[in-house]
Amino acid sequence: MTKGEKAQALFLGGYNCAQAVFGAFCEDLGLEFETAMKLSSGFGGGMGRLREVCGAVSGMFMVFDMKHGYTSPTDIAAKKELYSHIQSLAKEFETENGSIICKELLGLTEKKSEPTPDTRTSEYYQKRPCKELVKIAADIVDEYLSRM
Repeated sequence: MTKGEKAQALFLGGYNCAQAVFGAFCEDLGLEFETAMKLSSGFGGGMGRLREVCGAVSGMFMVFDMKHGYTSPTDIAAKKELYSHIQSLAKEFETENGSIICKELLGLTEKKSEPTPDTRTSEYYQKRPCKELVKIAADIVDEYLSRM
């Protein structure tokens, strides 16, 4: 099973988009599944249903950070290198999907301000592109990491 397929299965199992992508890599990252789910839980719905940066994209960034993130706040070269990679990952996702912004990917005109998530029904999964977006994001970061 590819990382994208694993992310898609997690999403279809009820996890949010960020959790699905990040969770697909938790074993590779040396994280317990529960810890990975907690760390990524607030990034779903474009960050707490604010419909900003897509949770799948945030999950993709979290995976990369765990592999190549910096720890020193004064290491400007490390920050620059990381940010360059993050921008490249974002560009790959945007090129394939047209945006990295949740509301744009969902075709919404306004941000969703209510915190209550939608009930996961078969109609929910049919009308949303999220199950494909988590697969794409996980596959992008997996392939990107393999080139490093």
